[in-house]
Amino acid sequence: MKQEKITRFIKTEDADRKWYVVDASDQVLGRLATKIARVIRGKEKAIFTPNMDTGDFVIVLNAEKVQVTGKRETMKTYIHHSMYPGGLKTRTYQELKEKNPEFIIHNAVKGMLPKTKLGRKLIKKLKVYKGTEHPHAAQKPEVISL
Repeated sequence: MKQEKITRFIKTEDADRKWYVVDASDQVLGRLATKIARVIRGKEKAIFTPNMDTGDFVIVLNAEKVQVTGKRETMKTYIHHSMYPGGLKTRTYQELKEKNPEFIIHNAVKGMLPKTKLGRKLIKKLKVYKGTEHPHAAQKPEVISL
């Protein structure tokens, strides 16, 4: 008798969701973003399925204290176009770090997620805050060091 191999697919509702807190103080941006993206995607779990949302929620604190290596502090630029003629807008890393440091981490993690409906759903699991306070105490997040 031949034994059949069956692939188990888990439903999105059955995935056990956890909340994690990450402190971005003195962390390198790219290394931090890859580890956060893996947790959000669910690759750290045994039940990982590429086409399903099986990941966890991540809260990032101290976004303004994230570091970059080399000359990126002065040379890195973020580009946005409004789709109107002459609508190209560029901002440097230093400008964004002063005005909107949450965007830096959010943008880095978003670039490491799938560019599909799933990726747009997964990025909503990332919560980035400037200081050490966050409104998610009711979820009882666990502290993880990446």
